[in-house]
Amino acid sequence: MKRRTFRLPRVGSRLKRLVCISDDGYVSLSALSWLSDIDASFILLDRRGKVRFMTGPSASTDSQIRRVQALAASSVVGLEICRTLIDAKLQGQERVIREQFDEPTTADTIARFREKLSSAENVERVRIFEALAAISYFKAISDVEVLWSKLDRRKIPAHWLTVGARQSPLSGGLRSAVTPFHAILNFCAALLESSTRLAVSGLGLLPDLGLGLHTDNPHRDSLVFDVLEPVRPDLESWLLRWITNEPLRRTDFFEMTTGCVRLKSDFCARMSEIAPTLGKLVSPWAEYVQSTLWQSTSSAKSTWQRIPATRLTQQHRREARGQASFPAIEMPKPAHVCRDCGSPIRSNKKLCSNCAKQATRKNFRVGRKSARQPESLAKRSATQRRHKHAIQNWKPSDLPGWLTRDLYVKQVQPALVGIAKSRIRSALGVSEPYSSDIRAGKRIPHARHWQALARLVAIYTKRIE
Repeated sequence: MKRRTFRLPRVGSRLKRLVCISDDGYVSLSALSWLSDIDASFILLDRRGKVRFMTGPSASTDSQIRRVQALAASSVVGLEICRTLIDAKLQGQERVIREQFDEPTTADTIARFREKLSSAENVERVRIFEALAAISYFKAISDVEVLWSKLDRRKIPAHWLTVGARQSPLSGGLRSAVTPFHAILNFCAALLESSTRLAVSGLGLLPDLGLGLHTDNPHRDSLVFDVLEPVRPDLESWLLRWITNEPLRRTDFFEMTTGCVRLKSDFCARMSEIAPTLGKLVSPWAEYVQSTLWQSTSSAKSTWQRIPATRLTQQHRREARGQASFPAIEMPKPAHVCRDCGSPIRSNKKLCSNCAKQATRKNFRVGRKSARQPESLAKRSATQRRHKHAIQNWKPSDLPGWLTRDLYVKQVQPALVGIAKSRIRSALGVSEPYSSDIRAGKRIPHARHWQALARLVAIYTKRIE
């Protein structure tokens, strides 16, 4: 197993989050103590997209907010929060379907379910509308084609070529993904879960005490999954743009004997870099939940009581400075790879150097093969006859006396550098390679073309004047 080793200074490390992706190893108590001293979080994930362990800074306990949180699942304030969270989620899903995939029918269906949220009399109805919208949403993206490099496309299973259904045929749920897209989505969802848990804990909320959108489960933090719902469309939109614009690489995945898709460790390490961005996206929603719960406490009715601090987003500080409350947050760009072999390349390239050379040689061979076809030979013969006939009928007296070979070499030819090859080709009726050689000075055309070239560079006009 490939291991990574690095050292961090005790002072000035600026470490905020340490993500570990491993099934074995150890961490000392002194290391955990140091992470606590610098207010950094420690997250242990597996490649299946499950949070194994995490710890991080938390705020002081506010018993009044926690009391309201405990009763939120059956109260009006809890219903209001759930409506707002799911409304934002459905709005994001509608935007993805309408703008990225231009499917107005599905987008309108999601919009209708979103409109019904305001009339939902309980959280159960909110969950039903969210589930029905999710069915339409994932059905619309299931047939989206995944971009692979040409080399890998011939080696992968057929069902890897599309996004596929959200429900796994192995587990009947979201786990045990059988396509790379959903394997990536599950791992990113684990990163989002860990970031959300850090956010709600940092605000003094209980992560396992939900608002009703997710049933209480001893193996799941219900509030965490409630709060992260509005951020899911942003994450899915980023992944969908990635798989449709940048090729995936087969070496980043492996398929188990059961058909379950797993991510390689190096790929997981690269994906973990989006965790801070996910934390920024979910922070406003965590603070919204905290603020709404606080408004239902007795402290909110006291004029002397301070409102909850916005520790995560610094919203109060930005508003005091006249800045935007929530600045725009962009997801990081995925690695740019070669369209043929999948090797990492610069962002302004489409192919790596080796694949570009192979493509050039292939195009050259195709061009030579095409040039030997009967149609191409007949066309070339007709062109040669036309030029030969024009040379035979041309008379040296047709050329102006001032337009000599010496003038063409010294004045006309240097001026052709600024003329487009297409204009030279059109004016003379010659091929593109021949026009390129004329412009570069590699070939001196027949004297019957000198006058047309002099007109292109405006020398003929000056001589007439």
